Amino acid sequence: MLKKLMLAAAITLFSLPSLAKPIASDEYHVMPLMNGQQIPSVVLQDVKGNKVDLAELTAQKPTIFFFYRGGWCPFCNIQMGQLKAIEPKLIEMGFQLVGISPDSPAKLKASMTDNELDYLLLSDEKMAASQAFGIAFYTSEKVTSMYQAKLNVDNTLWTTPEGDKRLVLPVPAVYVADKSGLVHFQYINPNYKVRPAPELILTAAELLQNQ
Repeated sequence: MLKKLMLAAAITLFSLPSLAKPIASDEYHVMPLMNGQQIPSVVLQDVKGNKVDLAELTAQKPTIFFFYRGGWCPFCNIQMGQLKAIEPKLIEMGFQLVGISPDSPAKLKASMTDNELDYLLLSDEKMAASQAFGIAFYTSEKVTSMYQAKLNVDNTLWTTPEGDKRLVLPVPAVYVADKSGLVHFQYINPNYKVRPAPELILTAAELLQNQ
């Protein structure tokens, strides 16, 4: 009886919607949303400034969310191009592709134009989604200064618990969820230079499709 109660409690815990998590001290201490948990109800903006609820969006069809650092990041632009290449196959399989970054709607629009993208991009300027997914972190003083000076990153600076002003970014991540919002696959890597191969994402989608 005790084992059944413990199992039921565990199932309930992992099926509860995610609450906003604290911003991690660095990219190695994030606490990401995991398989078996729910896509949180977070409202973001699209390129036109329209509000979009992630949970409601997911209820429309199976969704692949990918978090990226911004249009200023060359590794992110490469990834966006790779995802563009497999988007027709994902659509054929019944999925929708959604990119999320701290960029403003205006910057998202520029990224869509520069990369000739058709899939949905959403602005997470206030890091609400990144915190809800548990992948937001403070960059170091050195990285903050370098990104501002060399890459012209002008995102709003956040105050750390120690009182320092830093950039906050998401650890690049990919989530695959079904129409109920249940996460079936997630890929999070603190090394922003390493992104999941398009073939891996297609395989994850295929596995969900065949369930």
